[in-house]
Amino acid sequence: MPVYHQNVVWVTGASSGIGEALALELARQGARLVLSARREDELQRVAGQTGLPASEVLVLPMDITDINSFPGKVQVVLQRFGRIDYVFQNAGITQRGTVAETEFDVYRRLMEINFFGVVALTKAVLPHMLRQQSGHFVVTSSVAGKIGVKQRSGYCASKHALHGFFDSLRAEIHDQGLRVTIVCPGYIKTPISLSALNEKGEAYNRMNTSQAQGMEADVFARRVAQAVAYGKEEYYIGGKEIAGIYLKRLFPAILSRLVRSRAAES
Repeated sequence: MPVYHQNVVWVTGASSGIGEALALELARQGARLVLSARREDELQRVAGQTGLPASEVLVLPMDITDINSFPGKVQVVLQRFGRIDYVFQNAGITQRGTVAETEFDVYRRLMEINFFGVVALTKAVLPHMLRQQSGHFVVTSSVAGKIGVKQRSGYCASKHALHGFFDSLRAEIHDQGLRVTIVCPGYIKTPISLSALNEKGEAYNRMNTSQAQGMEADVFARRVAQAVAYGKEEYYIGGKEIAGIYLKRLFPAILSRLVRSRAAES
């Protein structure tokens, strides 16, 4: 029987991309799902595609920056299912803009969505998981959570911050039966670059070439679900871009030269 069977799994960013693919894969493995994102119509579409009966999927619209609403959202989930076993946090936004040109409010926006919202939801769910003495937080970071690259300074910073927070949390809650997995995707074929923030905070509205040629989202979801089931603490997934993480660790000067010499991607 799959490890997720009848477990309650909360997926944020579930209306598209990585979050949608994970929701469909987890449904295939028999999970009971909570689907969250801002667009209720898209969440309903995903819920319909899961094939789950209405009793086993909860559409719960949520703005990841509206952190004051999170305790109430947790109570809605608990009233419906009685427990929360996994939280897969995928909501996020990227950027395109140099440090010199990027307005400061863009950095605030990136941190609010990619870091503070994730932390706030974690803290809202954590007391319940501590009481049940089980639970698993799965956080989508990025290769950019390990490496700084051109025109992504705020995005990279927000993803780096996730590692510091969740590495600390993992150490604190391990003996209470809780687990943390940080997933670092490379290029996955999703529309994330279309909604990237430019230096003014406007939508970038262009598809990244490497993103368009990246790993299919359903392949990503299957491999991540398996890695989490195996209890991986940190999981890297993508193409050759993953090698940069190991270069950073073993040969940082070489990686630095490569990053400097490479043209910024559109």
